[in-house]
Amino acid sequence: MVREGKKATLSVAVGLSGGVDSAVTALLLKESGYQVIGLFMKTWNESKQIPGCWGPDRKALEAARQVATHLGIPFFVIDMSASFAQDVLTYFRKEYLRGRTPNPCVVCNHRLKFGSFLQAVKETGEKFDYFATGHYVKKEYNRMTQRYMLKKALDKKKDQSYFLYLLTQKQLKSALFPLGDYSKQQVRELAITRGLPVSQRKESQDFLPGRKQLLCLKAASGPILSIEGKHLGIHRGIFHYTIGQRRGLGIATGEPLYVLRIEPESNTIFVGPAKKCWRKELRIASFHYLSVRPFQAPQKVMAKIRSTQPAAVAILYPETARRVRLVFDQPQWAVTPGQSAVVYQGDILVGGGIIDRERFSPVSSKK
Repeated sequence: MVREGKKATLSVAVGLSGGVDSAVTALLLKESGYQVIGLFMKTWNESKQIPGCWGPDRKALEAARQVATHLGIPFFVIDMSASFAQDVLTYFRKEYLRGRTPNPCVVCNHRLKFGSFLQAVKETGEKFDYFATGHYVKKEYNRMTQRYMLKKALDKKKDQSYFLYLLTQKQLKSALFPLGDYSKQQVRELAITRGLPVSQRKESQDFLPGRKQLLCLKAASGPILSIEGKHLGIHRGIFHYTIGQRRGLGIATGEPLYVLRIEPESNTIFVGPAKKCWRKELRIASFHYLSVRPFQAPQKVMAKIRSTQPAAVAILYPETARRVRLVFDQPQWAVTPGQSAVVYQGDILVGGGIIDRERFSPVSSKK
């Protein structure tokens, strides 16, 4: 059941990406009695002939249009290419130049999809009560704390809460996530049985394969050093590398070496053995609490430092209202500056933040 509110007829704008998930989202909402409109966020610049990200493109636009036609709902294309370039691509480039590995999807969701995109739609005169996406997450209102909570989806393999931790209470209040109680298989079956034109469409690709094309930067080569300071080789530009990387280093020392640190100030890559890639502690300078109010005392949590990694037991130590320290029970592989550490208690997403570069406490080996 996806209905919210008390109005007899509620309207909802659905972000149609051209994929099966957003199509089924629109289907479920229409079948629940909502007045549905379809929105497509265009992120590429026609003059440059480069897609904004590896996902929605011209073929996706046509697929989204077909879905809207099939469902009999209004369909609008909103050109967000300028905002995408300013809010996402600029951030993307700056992070790589700082020796960090960015997470553009997190920033895009907060600033663009649930931010300037909706504002641009409203400026066209279109009005709606809710905005819905095909994310696999759940939303729940806690009357005791008077806060909206973001929770993991029923299908834990498809759960996408990691990418939405930067949403605000205001953004969450007006959001709907109909797929939170469905498995991917159920979604695909619904698309097939209802005859949706995208029922067999493949999953969207990730943003990162287009990294080199999007950066548009000239590579500045520099030294690759051991952790003792020994010169081992020359790198191709720091934005080609990430923490924990082994392949593509172009050096041979008789043992596998991994990227341990990227130092943009000296344009240097530091490498070392695998045991040096395990770390137990990290700090976040600007932690965003979403589902709960800021912690006043240490709390046991489950935390994950990348979207594909299972959450691990940790203690969250609040140092200020925004700065926190995470100490894991077991060392974690390749804690990567620029990536997000996202914290849970049970299925509730507590919050998260960008991992700092300077504040690691390394361990000598995995325990």
